[in-house]
Amino acid sequence: MKSVTARWTSGLGFEADSLDGGEVSMAGDDGVLGYRPSALLLAALAGCTGMDVISICRKKRQPVESYQVVVTGEQRSGYPPTFETIEVVHVFTGAGIAEEAVARAIELSATRYCPVTAHLSWGEVAIRHGYAIQDAGAERSGTVVVTGPAGAGLAARDPTSIRRSPARGQDPDPA
Repeated sequence: MKSVTARWTSGLGFEADSLDGGEVSMAGDDGVLGYRPSALLLAALAGCTGMDVISICRKKRQPVESYQVVVTGEQRSGYPPTFETIEVVHVFTGAGIAEEAVARAIELSATRYCPVTAHLSWGEVAIRHGYAIQDAGAERSGTVVVTGPAGAGLAARDPTSIRRSPARGQDPDPA
């Protein structure tokens, strides 16, 4: 089981601790250092998919010299300002990195392994997963897959194991 405790510090600030020793500062006040909750969600996505992708690339013996995951999200206007679209770009530097290996690693993370991607993709957000490979001054880039909304693009699962919420405006108990 996962568990996090968020302690109020002052204003709109919180310190969150996880059972496995992680700590993070959250802030809602202007001028106060800390993650905004929505940015923390993007950071969780970057970390989750990044761990998958670099692990797979290492197993495929890709000569990665540096790697970063850049995640940007566009929020809807109005409340709650949920994400409408998210773009995940895996940026690699290294001589001889195979584009096919990178694309396959991203595809596996996006469609099978990253639970943060799956959670978000089952909602109303579309997530575009892509890459950029910088090699000797040249850059190769591309889009691998789009996941979401409503679970689109995710690996096939037993549909009977999925509990769906009623659509907005739909009666949850039509009987």
